[in-house]
Amino acid sequence: MFTPKTAQKLFRSAALVVAISVGAAACGSAGATTNEDNTASTTIDADATNVSTTGSDFYDSSIVHDIAVDYDTDELDEIIASYLATGEKDWMEVTVTIDGVTYENVGMRLKGNSSLFSLTTASAENPEDLPWLIRFDKYTDDQNHQGYNDIVIRSNSTETSMNEAVAAELLEAAGLASQQAVSTTFSFNGGDTELRLAMQNPDEVWEEANFDSDESALYKADSEGDYTYRGDDADAYDEIFDQKVGDDDLDPLVDFLEFINNSDDATFGSELDEWLDTESFATYLAFQDLIGNADDIDGRGNNSYLQYDYDTETMTVVNWDLNLAFNTANVGGGGGAQGGARPERGARPEREVAGPGAGGAVGGTNILVTRFMADSTFAQMYADATAELTQSLFESGVAADVVASWAEVLSDQASDLVDTATIEADAAAILAAMPSD
Repeated sequence: MFTPKTAQKLFRSAALVVAISVGAAACGSAGATTNEDNTASTTIDADATNVSTTGSDFYDSSIVHDIAVDYDTDELDEIIASYLATGEKDWMEVTVTIDGVTYENVGMRLKGNSSLFSLTTASAENPEDLPWLIRFDKYTDDQNHQGYNDIVIRSNSTETSMNEAVAAELLEAAGLASQQAVSTTFSFNGGDTELRLAMQNPDEVWEEANFDSDESALYKADSEGDYTYRGDDADAYDEIFDQKVGDDDLDPLVDFLEFINNSDDATFGSELDEWLDTESFATYLAFQDLIGNADDIDGRGNNSYLQYDYDTETMTVVNWDLNLAFNTANVGGGGGAQGGARPERGARPEREVAGPGAGGAVGGTNILVTRFMADSTFAQMYADATAELTQSLFESGVAADVVASWAEVLSDQASDLVDTATIEADAAAILAAMPSD
C-alpha cells in the first residue's frame, strides 16, 4: 500500500540508484549502474547544501530539520541522578526551538530502556547524544508544534540512523501503522550539534491519524513485561502495560491476554480473528523478519503497542522501535555520536512455522507469536505476507529507492555532521541486509 508521503519520496529519488556500495567513491560522480545481481553503486556529493527549514512541515523528510534546546544544567543533573537511583524518568522544563519557532515551558524527559543502559552522571555533559521525549503540552495546555504534542529523539547504534528511518517508511508502504521520521540537527544550550532521528510518538494525535476508530484504547508493552495472563485483576498489569490512549480501562487487554494464553488450540485457531486483526499481524511478523529486526514483539523488550477498537472488539499489534532493523547490533545507548567500527550484522533466524515448507529453527518468546506460528492456517498467512512483501518492497526496487532517497538528503544537508563515507557505508549495509535470491 502506497501513501502520498511514500509516493512523494519515491518520486524525489527516481533519479537515484537502486543501491549504494561502500566503494562507490571510485565512480567519480553521482550516478549509478545496476548489475545483474540487483546491486548498484553511486557516489555522494560531499558538499552539504543549506536548506531553509522555516515554515516547513516538520515531518517533511526531504529536509534535515533543526531542534535546539535550552535547559538548566542543574535540572539535567537531577533527572539523570534520579533515573540512576530509581529508574524513574522525571521531567524537566526546557525551551525548544524547532526550525526557527520557539516554545517555552516544554516538558522533556529521558526515553528508552536498553538505550539507557550506558547512562552515567557523565552523560549530562553530552545530552545531545541521549534519547529524549519532548512534550509541548506538559506544562502549557494545548501547546503543540504543528498539531504534534510529542516528538521522540531516537537512539541508534549508527551515526545516520538510516536503518530505522528506512524501516519506518517501508512499514508504512506495507500498509501498517508507522511513525513518521525525520533527520534533525540536535543541540543543547548552543553546544555540540549531533545528527539525530526524530519520530512521532504513538499518542492520541498519532492514533487518530492511523486508525479509523470511534472509540479506542492504545496499550504499550513495557520492557519488563510480557504477554502472559496474570489473572483478571487489572492491577496485576500496571507494570506490564501502560495505557496511552483512551479512558482508563484495561479490561479489553486482560480479556485478550486470557484468550491467547488459555484457549485450547482448536479455539485459538477458529476464534483468533474475532480477537485480533490476524492479516495485519501476519504482515507485521513477515515485515519484521524481512528487515532483520530481532527486537520486535518477541524480542528482548516486547517492543509493541496493542490498539483496541471498541466497535470491532479486536486488537491490532502496532510496531514500535526499529533501531535494530536491518540486522543492526545494539552497542549501547545514545545517538549517533558513539563512533567506532560498524557493529557486526548477522541475519535473523527464520521463525519456526507449522506445516510443510516450515522455516528455520528459532521460534518466538512471545506467546501470541508462538501460537500464531504453530497454527498451519496462520503460518500460511505469514508465508503469503512474506512473499507479497518480498515482491512489493524489495524485488520491485522500492526499498532500494527509499535508501537512496534518505542517503541523498543526508549527503546534501548533513555531510558537515556525518561524513559521506559513513553515509555510503550505512546505506550499503542496509541494502546488504535486504532479502535477496
